[in-house]
Amino acid sequence: MKGVNEMGYERRSFGGGRGFHERRFNNDRAPPVNVGDELDVTIEAVAEKGDGLAKKDGFVIFVPGTQTGDKVRIRITKVLRRVGFAEKIDSSASEEEQESPENSEEDESGEVEDSEDF
Repeated sequence: MKGVNEMGYERRSFGGGRGFHERRFNNDRAPPVNVGDELDVTIEAVAEKGDGLAKKDGFVIFVPGTQTGDKVRIRITKVLRRVGFAEKIDSSASEEEQESPENSEEDESGEVEDSEDF
């Protein structure tokens, strides 16, 4: 008899099918990230071994060195079928700081001189 367990009770499914796992990433499609992608994410939880967990379209991404609630920029380093791994990008080096040199000043002629003190 299909649908009846050894005690004689009929098996029933509640919640219309998948229930708890409904938000799970569907393995039939390609992961929504690729190695080298940079994303802004919020860490939703911390895994058993201490890595932060972020999600992109239901796809789980492990980010070491983060805590729940952190809003970080990450770079994807490895992509598997069900999960990905990323590194936190150093947020202290913004694009503006990289474009303008910190230790230089213009003199009156418009030339740049180093202002390092020895």
